[in-house]
Order: sequence, then C-alpha cells, then structure tokens
Amino acid sequence: MSRKSFVLLGHPVRHSVSPVMLTAAFRAASLQHTYSPLDVTDVRSLGRAIQLIKDGLYDGANITVPYKRVAMELCDVVDASAEAARAANVLTKDAKGRVVAMNTDAAALEAEIALATKGRSRAAILGAGGAATAAIVACKKLNFAIVGVTTRSWRDTEAAFEAESAERVRALGALTAVWPSEERDTPSSKLSMAMRLQWTELAERADIVIQATSAGMLGGDPGEEVASVVPFAKMPKTAVALDVVYRPAVTPFLAKAQGEGLTAISGLGMLVRQAEASYRIWVGEAPPEGVMKKAAEIVLAGRPT
Repeated sequence: MSRKSFVLLGHPVRHSVSPVMLTAAFRAASLQHTYSPLDVTDVRSLGRAIQLIKDGLYDGANITVPYKRVAMELCDVVDASAEAARAANVLTKDAKGRVVAMNTDAAALEAEIALATKGRSRAAILGAGGAATAAIVACKKLNFAIVGVTTRSWRDTEAAFEAESAERVRALGALTAVWPSEERDTPSSKLSMAMRLQWTELAERADIVIQATSAGMLGGDPGEEVASVVPFAKMPKTAVALDVVYRPAVTPFLAKAQGEGLTAISGLGMLVRQAEASYRIWVGEAPPEGVMKKAAEIVLAGRPT
C-alpha cells in the first residue's frame, strides 16, 4: 500500500493523543502512513486545509473542536452518519476524489453508553455542539426514553427555543432547557426559571449525565462552571457521569461526580473507539487490536513512548 498522509484539524490540538494512537497503529501494521496535528484558528483556515485533501496533499482527516459542524458544510459529500449527527469528525475521499464527511463519534459514544448504563433510559447532556449531537444520536439508538440538553449559550427562554443549536437538538428528538445559572432573572423570565428547575429535575433523575463540551480540557476552558450545574448529590448512586474530555483524566466534572460516589468515565474509551473507526475507513481493515489504547495510556500516564 502506498504511503498516505492524514491530519487532525481543530483548535487547540496540541493536547491531542490522536497522532500518537494513529501512528502507533500504522507502525504496528507495517504501514508508512503519517498522521499530524494541524491547528486551524478559524473557518477560513479550515477551508484551506480541506481543500488540501481535495488537492491530494492529505488523504483524510479527523476533525475536533470547534469545527465538527462547520467541516461537514465544507465537504463535497455528507455521509448518512454525519447527516444523522449534524456533525463530522472524519473526512475521507471517495473513488471520484470527492471529500466525504463522516461521523464515528456517535457509534463510539453508543458503545460507551451501552456499557455504562445497561439498559437504563434517561440522559442529561451538557453542550450542543458536535459531541453533544453525537451523544443524542447515540442515546436515541439505545432507545432512551428521555434525553434532555442544556448548554451555556442558552441563558434565557428565547435562546433555548430559538437558537439554531436548540432547533438542531430538538430535531434529533431531545428536550432543551435553559442553562441553570444563578444569575438573577428579569421580571419577564418566569418561564426561564421554570425551565431551569426542569433541567435540575431531569438531571436528578438521569441514569447518565454526559459532559459534551470542551470545558475542563487541557488548554481549554475551565470546567468548574459546567460541573457546578449538575446536582450530583441528589442523583441516584447508580447514575453514571461520562465526560467526552480525556485529558486530564479527571476533569472538574468527573471529580465532582466521584466525590458524590457516582461512576465517572473519561472520554478515553470514546476517543479510542472513534479513532479505530477512522483507521478502518482510511485503511479498509481493522487496526491492530489494543495498540491505540495502549499508546494513549502511555502518553496520558506521562511515560516515554
């Protein structure tokens, strides 16, 4: 097989262990393919990078925050997986040389959620970006009866109903609720307060709460605000907290969940699953078993590779 070149597109990307994982898998399979991080600071730069795939400089890409939705719009073809999740995290080329947007996050999250919840059916999700929509799709495929979503940009009733992100979330079958901040409501916002209580009540009864933003990520926004809106102390001890962030291994969200005796799961499992799926798309076969996870664990533990 001829040498191919793949790239990770996002901002920031310095924290990512994807290059280590994919490189380890390529070497274990005796492939000379390369995988490199490329920090793209704006949508214009992202468009130029995707054009390089069309031009043949790159053979494919992974997409990470904050471009999973906009990247889909810049591709020639949108696969059913990306269409369903309203976001893309994998780009590849088809036989006609067109750039195809795909999503492996939803399937990766579905597997993680299925293992963690064992048939339970209520989910509360923080965030409304690409990872959050993937989480909604995953929960719906697992036949969750209730999926509720809130995000920091929905500070009032109008935003929770009329924002484009809210419309996208509802189109996937999830409920939307105002972000439960402690800011004083205006006189006309009684409904906002009711929706904040609704979010709290939903979260208290959730079987799983999923932190699907970059908050708490190494090099990203602090995670304390997101962690503070989840009523972990009132949740059943059988509930699960899943953070899509994997670096650091214990985010403020997971630390708070652990402090209340809940099962806390980092995003490493999801990361490995989606990377293995990316490999299959690009190479046409499964990666060497266990290689990616081991490579990621070594890096995250701070051991030399």
